[in-house]
Amino acid sequence: MEARRGPLMPGEPVRLTDPKGRSHLITLQAGASFHSHHGTVSHDDLIGGPDGNVVRSSGGTPYVAFRPLLAEFTVAAKRGAAVVYPKDAAQVVAFADVFPGARVLEAGAGSGALTCWLLRAVGERGSVTSFERRPDFAEIARRNVARFFGCVPRAWRLVVAEFGTDHGLGGLDRVILDMLAPWEVTDAAAAALAPGGLACCYVATTTQLSRTVEALRGHGGFDEPAAWETLTRGWHADGLAVRPEHRMVGHTGFLVTARRLAPGVVAPPRRRRPAKGAHEEDH
Repeated sequence: MEARRGPLMPGEPVRLTDPKGRSHLITLQAGASFHSHHGTVSHDDLIGGPDGNVVRSSGGTPYVAFRPLLAEFTVAAKRGAAVVYPKDAAQVVAFADVFPGARVLEAGAGSGALTCWLLRAVGERGSVTSFERRPDFAEIARRNVARFFGCVPRAWRLVVAEFGTDHGLGGLDRVILDMLAPWEVTDAAAAALAPGGLACCYVATTTQLSRTVEALRGHGGFDEPAAWETLTRGWHADGLAVRPEHRMVGHTGFLVTARRLAPGVVAPPRRRRPAKGAHEEDH
């Protein structure tokens, strides 16, 4: 799944940015036009031209045209379920250690945003199997993945079904759970993973975070879970005017990771003392 190079071609997504920094994601089609209050931009003026070109609308406004970065594409693409933000997808790829050639299971394809990141990380030698229980979401995910890569990658298998213990998969390197109640499929995740494999869960609320961590901890087949979130703040830099942006991407979700222990191995108990009242039996 190599990056696209060369002239811009029909069927490709392109990001148009006006002088005020407003961006629009379009898909090139011969004879089509992009319309805005600045006038129209003919797709034919972009097709066959270079990546990083500048074209003008019928009203004279210049637009910079680039193939979108994956981070830009996943935020702007059509969605059914909420997308995994690029800052979180990058953390999944990095801290779940998704490597070229990895065999990955994804439960909850959603709109296909995280799927694109996983497919690019595993490369041609790896594989991603995505479970999505809603057919409408699965179709949106399939279209978005095909739109970004130009086709449905051979490394991807999309299963329209609930992820559960009857998945028939085993010996996988990574299991990524982007679903409402990941604690309900802890056994299924453990069964799918090879010893040393890693489960990574993406959840939105502190209640989900707590239940997920406790489920992984109580399963007995994983080491001590790690949990965190990331916040992203942009900076305005113009000469000596250097300051934080007024808006930032704050909380989007929590990530939880845990490694799969070998069969029959029991994790040693935690050495740190829990806070008073942290568990129900303390009351």
